[in-house]
Amino acid sequence: MSSRDFSLHGAIDLGARQAASRKQQERRAQGGGASADAGGGAGQYVVDVTDQTFNTEVVERSQSVPILVDFWAEWCGPCKQLSPILEKLAAEAAGAWILAKVDIDANPQLGAYMQQMGVRGIPFVAAVVAGQLLPFLNGAAPEAQVRQAIDQLFEALRKEGILPDAPEGEQEPAAVAGEEQPAADPLYQEAQVAFHNGDLDGAKSAFERILAADPRDAQAKQGLAAVEVSIRVRSLDDAERVLREAAEKPGDVQTQIGAADVEMVSGRPEQAFERLVTAVRTSAGDDRDAARKHLLALFEVLPPDDPRVAKARRSLQSALF
Repeated sequence: MSSRDFSLHGAIDLGARQAASRKQQERRAQGGGASADAGGGAGQYVVDVTDQTFNTEVVERSQSVPILVDFWAEWCGPCKQLSPILEKLAAEAAGAWILAKVDIDANPQLGAYMQQMGVRGIPFVAAVVAGQLLPFLNGAAPEAQVRQAIDQLFEALRKEGILPDAPEGEQEPAAVAGEEQPAADPLYQEAQVAFHNGDLDGAKSAFERILAADPRDAQAKQGLAAVEVSIRVRSLDDAERVLREAAEKPGDVQTQIGAADVEMVSGRPEQAFERLVTAVRTSAGDDRDAARKHLLALFEVLPPDDPRVAKARRSLQSALF
């Protein structure tokens, strides 16, 4: 998949793995496991996949319905944030796509296969369409961003003729009544697709062009803020080392700022906010002002009415006064 769209050119053909896999007809009972009846009715649209059932549940099934594959593990904190979101959206899609969940610890072959694709960590989500695997999402994100990414994916696949057009009046696969949908502006599509494909510079450029035309565009501001955090984290030599150093040097405000960025892109905004509020409370002068300004910048990544932002703003006011 290119860095600018969801084209199947360059997608991974699962045919070789399909031929090598043993045919398994039995399916795991859907009444139990991590995906059991998730989201109140998601059970029929969410399936646990194993090394043995991947061929039938994913490769073969993708010939008739798109599959999103969620690679996760019990020890992975961000996975526990992303998986329920995916299960909820699968229930809302009502069969327009299926969520397949892979516990990489319990299924070492699939875990190793994921690493062979060059994936460094989890959570990781792949899209499988007509036997072709496309790397899709890497890392956790808020529900609104995940919803937008899925909408953009299926829209792009339809434009390429891989999926049929949605009937007139019918919602997008991940859409739900009352939920604000992504703008139809091609620049938004360019920015969002680039962002979720890892083309951060392209996404930043697109969002900046939107804001140049309308500086008050709140959605573009939020998108640009998310891209800028990701760019800062990309520049770090070792994100995990930054977190370790932050734990060892609680008084180093710049290290705390870097750690907050890492937590933000890992889907842990509450921890990032709390870290910087603590830095504001325990520092003074330029350091205190730097922590405060950085916290305000991170607020821009989430919608202004997000309860986590409101809570952190109250904490910041308390820390300042």
